[in-house]
Amino acid sequence: MTLAVFGATAIERATTSRLVLDTVRDALIAHAEGRTHVPPPLHLDFPEADGDCHVKAGWITGAADFTVKIATGFYGNPARGLSVNHGLVCVVSARTGQPRALLDDRGLLTAWRTAAAGALITHAMARPAAGTLAVFGTGEQARLQALWLAELRPVGLVLVHGRTPDKAQALCDTLGAHGLAARPAGAAEAARADMIITATPARSPVLDADQVRAGAHVTGIGTDMPHKNELPPALFRRARLIATDDHAQCLDHGDFGHAVRAGAAAEDGDIAAGLLLKAPVDRPDTAITVADLTGVGALDAALSSAALGRLRE
Repeated sequence: MTLAVFGATAIERATTSRLVLDTVRDALIAHAEGRTHVPPPLHLDFPEADGDCHVKAGWITGAADFTVKIATGFYGNPARGLSVNHGLVCVVSARTGQPRALLDDRGLLTAWRTAAAGALITHAMARPAAGTLAVFGTGEQARLQALWLAELRPVGLVLVHGRTPDKAQALCDTLGAHGLAARPAGAAEAARADMIITATPARSPVLDADQVRAGAHVTGIGTDMPHKNELPPALFRRARLIATDDHAQCLDHGDFGHAVRAGAAAEDGDIAAGLLLKAPVDRPDTAITVADLTGVGALDAALSSAALGRLRE
């Protein structure tokens, strides 16, 4: 039997943002409830090429498929005319062990899974009246986070902070073309937004904890390997509520883990993000809330299986 291979174009045509959001939400809840099997991810770092790779596997109890995914981020690629992110997913039958399909998605499903998780948890944890959004980062993930959050709640002004002014303006133009008011902002101004999402490969914190306003929510999605760090430990010390997508992963190589090792957060001071998606968050309007998302293999499994179902319809 020849293994079916589906490319990024076919996957994009067959998969809607609504399908992704619904699938990721259900998978985060399943993970929070202990209905998933997720081994520790494998990490590779390529400092000379400014790149990294992680391999993740996952299965949701009772699901027909499990997946093994390779995802790479090589941050000098734009200068070569290449995308930063690449990857592929192998979908395997959980009943026979036979590979069902190879999704040569060039990292698309990983990007969607990450964007959906960030948008869902930001929407769940931010104040209902929160309107201004700041994104730290100017790449594909920063764009998706803003656009998909806007599918879940009204988003007013989007402040874009990036190291390169031209890239920050380009992202603002893109968001503007989708109907979102956006403009570049310095780090201090961006840190005062109602909602903050960091989407960078930073190795040191990208914002000052003291500049985050009371009542704000912050979601960090870029710290997916031990050498990365977006959010300062002091922010976790100020937080009334801390959510993680996977406690062990975030403790090992997430911003939450950096905060725990710095003595700014208790090792058991987090709650599973999936639990916060089941019911409204009880939070005072003046509370600071933080979410640390490192990426869970079970989400990749659920989304890949859902995408494959659409592809074969």
